[in-house]
Amino acid sequence: MSLRFVADDRAGLRIDRREWLRIGGLAGLGCGVASSLSQQSAFSADSARVLSRPDGFGRAKSVVVLYASGGQSQLETWDPKPDAPEQIRGEFSSIATSVSGVRLCEYLPRMAQLADQYTIIRSMSHDDLDHGSAIYLSLTGQFHPQKSSNFPPRPEDAPSLGAILHRVRPTSQFPYSAIDLNGPVLIPDLPSPGQDGGFLGRTYEPLMVGDVTAPSAILNGLEPLPKLPTIRQSARSSLLATIDRARDQLENHRSTRAMSELYRQAYTLLANPKCRLAFDLTQEPEAVRNRYGRFRSGQACLLARRLVEAEVPLITVFLNESIRGQDNEFGVTDAYGWDTHNDIFDSMKAHLLPRFDFSVSALLEDLQTRGLLDTTLVVCMGEFGRAPRVAVEPNFKGSSPGRKHWAAVYSIMLAGAGVGKGHVIGASDRIGAYPESSPVSPGDVAATIFSSLGIDPAGHYNDPTGRPIPLATGRPVSELYH
Repeated sequence: MSLRFVADDRAGLRIDRREWLRIGGLAGLGCGVASSLSQQSAFSADSARVLSRPDGFGRAKSVVVLYASGGQSQLETWDPKPDAPEQIRGEFSSIATSVSGVRLCEYLPRMAQLADQYTIIRSMSHDDLDHGSAIYLSLTGQFHPQKSSNFPPRPEDAPSLGAILHRVRPTSQFPYSAIDLNGPVLIPDLPSPGQDGGFLGRTYEPLMVGDVTAPSAILNGLEPLPKLPTIRQSARSSLLATIDRARDQLENHRSTRAMSELYRQAYTLLANPKCRLAFDLTQEPEAVRNRYGRFRSGQACLLARRLVEAEVPLITVFLNESIRGQDNEFGVTDAYGWDTHNDIFDSMKAHLLPRFDFSVSALLEDLQTRGLLDTTLVVCMGEFGRAPRVAVEPNFKGSSPGRKHWAAVYSIMLAGAGVGKGHVIGASDRIGAYPESSPVSPGDVAATIFSSLGIDPAGHYNDPTGRPIPLATGRPVSELYH
C-alpha cells in the first residue's frame, strides 16, 4: 500500500517506506497540531459565516462517503420495479424490507433488514452522462466545465469536498481533514478528476490511501526505524527546518510551498502513536475483520470506522478502484466496478451486490453498536444510475444484456447524524427513468454534507487569488431530517 499525493502538474508522487523513514524524526508534534498553512487558511480567515441552522446542522463529527464508482444501477439496488415489463425490471426479484412498502433487490438481504435505520433518496438527478465529469460533480459538488467528458485532473479544477473542508475548517484532531480509501478511483485506468485539491493546491487535498489489504500494510511505512535514537530524529527535523528557511526565498513558488507542507503533514502523522494506530487493522479482533469481509472494500469500510473513532471529519471509501476493472481482470471480484454496460446481472449477482451488502451493512451495524452513528453521517452514492431498458451494447465487452449510463434519475442512501430512519425521499416514474417528485442534485448532497458538519453551505471561501468561491451550489436536503 502507498500513500499517494498528486502534484499540481498531476505527476504522481509516492512517498514510500524509505521516504517516510527519512522524514520520520519529527518530535513533539501530536495529532492535535494543525499545520501553519492550514491555520492560515482556516474558516475565520474567509467570509463564509453560519447564517442559519437547518435540521441536522452540526450533528455530524464525521462523514463517511461510500462511493460506488461506475454508476450503480438503481433498478438492481434501491429502486426495483417489480411490476414493470421484464425488459425494464431485469432478471432480479425484489424483497420486502423492515419498512412496510419499501422493497430492495433480492441480493441485498442484510440491507433490507436494516432499512429502518436509513433513508433512501430515489430522485437524484442531473444531466452529466460520462464518468469523469460526473464523478467530478459528485466529489466537488460543481459541474465540470465540460459536461459528459473524461478529462484528466487539471490544476484549475474545482477542489474536492475534502480539500474545501481543509481550507475552511482544518481539524485539530488529525493531520488531515479528509482521507480517501481504496483509491484513487480510475476511469477506467487513469485517475478521475475531482479527487484532489484542484486550484487550492496540493496542501489541501485529502490523504489518499490505496489497497488496505496489500501485504505492505500502511503501518510498515509509518513506523520509525527501531534503532534510530531520538536525538538523531530531532537532528533530522532540525535539518529540515534549516532547509525550509533556505526555501523562504522561493516562497513565491507554489510547488515548493506545497511540498514543504506535505512533509509537515507527514511528520505530524508519524509523530503521534494514536494517529498511526488508527490505520492499524491488526488491532481489530478477527471476528470484526471477518464481519466486514476480507476484501478491499470490506477492509476499507472497517478502516473508515477506525478513522471515525480518530475524529477524522471526512472519509471517502471508494468501493471499487476502477469503474470497470472487470474488462482487464474478468472474474476477479475485487476488480469489478459498477459500469455494467453488459453482463449486468452476472456481474451484480456474483461480484458486486454480495460484497456491497456484506460490508455496508457491517459498517452501519458497527457504528450503531459503538454509539457512533448518531454523530456520523453515512452517504452511499455514485455518479449516476443505469438506464431503464436492458440491452446489449456492442461497443463494450460482454455478451449478455446490461444498462447504459443514466443520470436523469438514480438513488442514494444516507444514515446517521439525525437522518430519518426508514424513510424514502422522492420517487422515480414507473420505469425508473425520470423523477416523479422531489428531485435532488449532487450539489444538494454536497450542501448537506457541509451542513451536517456544522458549516454553512451558503458561505464561501477565497481561492489563492482572493476570489470568493461558493462552498456549494445546492441546498441541504431538509427532508432527510423529518
